[in-house]
Amino acid sequence: MASSKPMYEMVSHIIDINKEPEDLMNTSTCNIYRVPCNLRNLNQEAYTPQLISIGPLHFGQKHLNPMQNQKLRYFGFFWARLNNNNNNGEAMKAYKEYLEAEEEAIRHCYADKLLPFTKEEWVEMMLLDSVFIMELFLRIQGDKTEYEDDIILKQTWLNKSVQRDLLLLENQIPLFILEKLYATVVPERDKKHGKFIELTCDYFRCFHPYKKSKSYYDEAKGFSDRFGLSEKNWKKEPMHFTDMIRYFYLYKDLTLRGKGASCNGLRTATKLQEAGVSFEKVFDKHLLDINFLKHRILSWFLCLGCISKFTCFKARLQIPQLKIEDTTECVLRNLIAFEQCHYSDQPYICNYVFFIDSLIHTKEDVELLVEKEVIVHELGSDKEVATLVNSLCKHVVTDKTCYKSIIDGLNGHYQKVWNHTMASLRLVYFRDPWRASSTVVGIAVLIFAVFNFYRVVKSIYLHPTAPHWF
Repeated sequence: MASSKPMYEMVSHIIDINKEPEDLMNTSTCNIYRVPCNLRNLNQEAYTPQLISIGPLHFGQKHLNPMQNQKLRYFGFFWARLNNNNNNGEAMKAYKEYLEAEEEAIRHCYADKLLPFTKEEWVEMMLLDSVFIMELFLRIQGDKTEYEDDIILKQTWLNKSVQRDLLLLENQIPLFILEKLYATVVPERDKKHGKFIELTCDYFRCFHPYKKSKSYYDEAKGFSDRFGLSEKNWKKEPMHFTDMIRYFYLYKDLTLRGKGASCNGLRTATKLQEAGVSFEKVFDKHLLDINFLKHRILSWFLCLGCISKFTCFKARLQIPQLKIEDTTECVLRNLIAFEQCHYSDQPYICNYVFFIDSLIHTKEDVELLVEKEVIVHELGSDKEVATLVNSLCKHVVTDKTCYKSIIDGLNGHYQKVWNHTMASLRLVYFRDPWRASSTVVGIAVLIFAVFNFYRVVKSIYLHPTAPHWF
């Protein structure tokens, strides 16, 4: 076998392997990534900021330069807050020194280690971006009449576009530097929340798919408590905004099962309906909290499931309502990309999208789910929804799913011929209570007629000479 030394020397000559091996290979501390090319090429717009750059990955792009002036204006507004509080800028000076001291730690949050910024440029960028975000959040929570001249707050489309840009995976800065700014610099009179994470949840509330009737701020206090997430497998607080929005979708009972398991064998929504599966929308549950409920004995009589009170006769697939809006694709694509890069061992969002994708192959599947209000959308047609959902899973790789037991249960239900028979009876004779009552009355009349005929025949057989009246 030829020696590998010449090859090693050639590679070392082209790439200086001995210089910075840790920088090239150590990704244990990074949590902000460039979207992989295979995902980005499917829809570049979904991953690219439209108005504003945050952090280094899109810094300096020409179409984002106009918002740099707005950042400087917000910096001036924030500085005015400090002067009005007799802070005299000492807290801001200390915060800048903090950013200088944490420069390396902040850089290590980015998977891209070849960012061309000097230390001074890096600190200035982080300072400007963090102050812009803080001032924006404080203005959103404040009295809008005080900021009538603010163009971002004044124009709804602009506000929504900035909000959309702030959730993109490539447009993030570490959350801990924002928490430091909120805790040490923001004047106490401007704080309506105890922690910055609560202020953040308030700003991104529209992306939260699960809203309880109780105070939203109570929900926002402590991610580990709110979601029941254990110290063993989860962090107490998110690392950045994209990570935080991912937490919105999770719930405490999520478990991954089945190495190599996937949703590929799951039938579509219309096929499952043909086997008697009923689709039910549910509220007050996290978006990923899908359940398949079926009583082993009573479900043999699926045809009786038309009576709304008799849910025990149904095989029910309960799915929290999914509302598809203009930003839904952008949110899901960035969450999927983040999981592919950072949470490959916990791909819960990917599992959810794969599950919904398996239910939908055609517009007829979408029509069924829309009819059951499992999906509500603002797109032009049901076909567009099917196209959108089917495109989300391209080039996405997972080897586990948190829905294995549900998939196995649905497939087992579909494979039984009896369930298809009962489903056909239900669709033909028990589609609604009126048709069901007519069917029951018809069966009762038939049984009575047969019984009466049997009684008369029996009477003739026992007393052949006696007169009989029909």
